[in-house]
Amino acid sequence: MEMARALLEHGELVAFVLDEEKKLVEASSRARELFPTLEPGSELPETVELANARRARYWQGEERRTLIVAPLVDQEAYEELRIGFTAAVSHELRTPLARLLMLLEKIERKPGEVAEISLQAQREVELMDELLNDVLFLSELESGREVVSFGGAAAVPVLEQVVSELSERADLAGVSLGIEGDPELELPLRPRMLTVVTRNLVTNAIRYAGVGANCKLSVGKSSAGELELIVSDNGAGIGVEHLPRLFERFYRADRARASKGSGLGLAIVKHIVIAAGGNVSASGAPGKGLTVRCTFPE
Repeated sequence: MEMARALLEHGELVAFVLDEEKKLVEASSRARELFPTLEPGSELPETVELANARRARYWQGEERRTLIVAPLVDQEAYEELRIGFTAAVSHELRTPLARLLMLLEKIERKPGEVAEISLQAQREVELMDELLNDVLFLSELESGREVVSFGGAAAVPVLEQVVSELSERADLAGVSLGIEGDPELELPLRPRMLTVVTRNLVTNAIRYAGVGANCKLSVGKSSAGELELIVSDNGAGIGVEHLPRLFERFYRADRARASKGSGLGLAIVKHIVIAAGGNVSASGAPGKGLTVRCTFPE
């Protein structure tokens, strides 16, 4: 507590202490300098970037407190990012909308194929729905409305639930799923956030690994003592030149990926893991599968 108070009073950190209702209790000297209108009991300014903030929870007497160390938002850069993201979403929506329109026109020309065309049209609508849901969820993460790193969860039970939910889809794609790890090992993510991360990683493998591939989900500790969540497959893989950009929004390595998924799944994974104080990386090669490793400090 004394060290935390010293950081608040004498450090250069932009830091805030919040109560259980997310109201301000106190702020660092640097934060008060940047936000002179801050008052105890108020909410944080909108220019505080909560998505990339570091959080720590502790007890002050009988009251729960949250220490947040947050970077400031560069408003000009933020506006540029917002405009670019809006344009990208618009572009991504146009593709399934154009395909849907073509399918509806095809029904008039080929009335005997209505059932098959209707199934294809349904898939395009589902794709648009998935994209919109992912956009809204990512927006919630970035605005700080979804708390990522408060609490923890035993990982294996969550992984088992995700595998159960996706087993039928994996069977249809010809991909087998397996889990290994200590059932009692916890990762520093709320169950819902861990579910989102795991589901997106497994769904990615189901979509792109290919028929006959095996996908393994594992949790454990690295040789460096970090907690790890690893999802790996031995399927089609991806060119090494694409790996650095794999977690970018809407990035697709090839045309085959353009009609699958929202293009936001891995971006959401990265956002959640980093917000929880972890790191995410990918490795693989054509014909040698893909491995995504999420690491967290113990």
